[in-house]
Amino acid sequence: MLNIDNATYKISDFKTFCIPHLVINPNESWAFVGSNGSGKSTLVRALANEQQILKGRADNFFNKIEHISFEQLQKIVEQEWNRNNTDMLSEGEDDTGLTVEQMIQEKVTNTALCLKLAQQFGIAHLLEQRFKYLSTGETRKTLLCRILMSEPDLLILDEPFDGLDVQSRHQLAELLASLSQQGLTLILVLNRINDIPNFVEKVGLLVECQLVKTGSREAILHDEVVSALSNIESSYDEHLPEPDESPTVLADDLPRVILNNCHIQYGDRVIIDGLSWQVNAGEHWQIVGPNGAGKSTLLSLITGDHPQGYSNDLTLFGYRRGSGETIWDIKKHIGYVSSSLHMDYRVSASVKNVLLSGYFDSIGVYNATSDKQHKLADEWLKLLNLTSHANQPFQTLSWGQQRLVLIARALVKHPTLLILDEPLQGLDQLNRELVKRWIDLLIQSGNSQLMFVSHHVEDAPNCITNRLTFEQMDQNHYHYRFDQL
Repeated sequence: MLNIDNATYKISDFKTFCIPHLVINPNESWAFVGSNGSGKSTLVRALANEQQILKGRADNFFNKIEHISFEQLQKIVEQEWNRNNTDMLSEGEDDTGLTVEQMIQEKVTNTALCLKLAQQFGIAHLLEQRFKYLSTGETRKTLLCRILMSEPDLLILDEPFDGLDVQSRHQLAELLASLSQQGLTLILVLNRINDIPNFVEKVGLLVECQLVKTGSREAILHDEVVSALSNIESSYDEHLPEPDESPTVLADDLPRVILNNCHIQYGDRVIIDGLSWQVNAGEHWQIVGPNGAGKSTLLSLITGDHPQGYSNDLTLFGYRRGSGETIWDIKKHIGYVSSSLHMDYRVSASVKNVLLSGYFDSIGVYNATSDKQHKLADEWLKLLNLTSHANQPFQTLSWGQQRLVLIARALVKHPTLLILDEPLQGLDQLNRELVKRWIDLLIQSGNSQLMFVSHHVEDAPNCITNRLTFEQMDQNHYHYRFDQL
């Protein structure tokens, strides 16, 4: 069992996390829910015996504890990309990245168990693929298989459902229910109250770095405090900070994106095959499809970050790729947020400088910044409720707070094209609604249009006008459907 009494844990020199009382018995299933900055990541480390305790008592008698979080996912993906330190291999150069099978068995070798878990998670067909080329959802499933290889008696999962499509979330919930029935003690740490699976028996509520309530699932979900936190009040600012200069206005008859017969392939694995797509002025697109369908790959083509953009017939904002345009000719029109950008943003920068970098489309600030840009960044910090964190290192924020800052970074220049790839991942209910409101306010200004990827239907902003759907025909082929809403 695990027994914690009057425990205070160190978060930073000026911040602590408190657990007045918590008992977790063998074979129980728990979900802990809290907003961004409420201490969820600290709770995970505390339950895994990895957080410094300042006072109180914590007795943990579980023998094999495994946990996975956004931060761990980031480190593992970084390590894989650093094996070659490039996303483009030279001719004759071997890709030294681990395959999915090697990643799952890196710490525990058991081929039979590896295959069994891969089949349960629906990724057996990916075992020979390189791990670093997987989609967000496929990566999540691989790492869950990896930690289950040690057959833990306590499994702690930080936001396990984020980044998974509807079918994968359902499959994962069923698998976790099965593991719980087999006697595994299971702890889920979540932002969304609605993500609590039906099999979970007990729930804890985190508020302002303290565990304030625990109890049965039914009792907590019907608690007045929880209901109050779940009800989002319409208390949004009715305007966003202005851009630092007048946004570039493109002609209405100029298509923003023209893509003809796109083909993207990694080794023997075809990601996109035969996609032709045109995005016209005033269209706001939602892009949907299962994990691994190629949604994020498509967006990376448009942002100019994918090396195979030059081998495809792609025109962006009137520039044909490879016709002499610079990457900055493309990026000056774009604001962008994705999980990969979040992982890449690891330079040593203050929170304010991360916002300022949005004016220059850079990771970090390497240009002279104007007084007006500083003033506008301060307005965004106030909107984010992070004014007191302005000069703190970006990496000291919680994962959810980091994501909010990166979303604001994409919005600061009021871009012609706002590209959001799972932007609400890791955000609590209040902040999800807040970001959706920001998007609608930006679109109402009339100079921006949207491309939006999310596995949660309810996350789509009200402004969506068109939908591109990746429909799976078989294991390796997709059909592309276009709908006007």
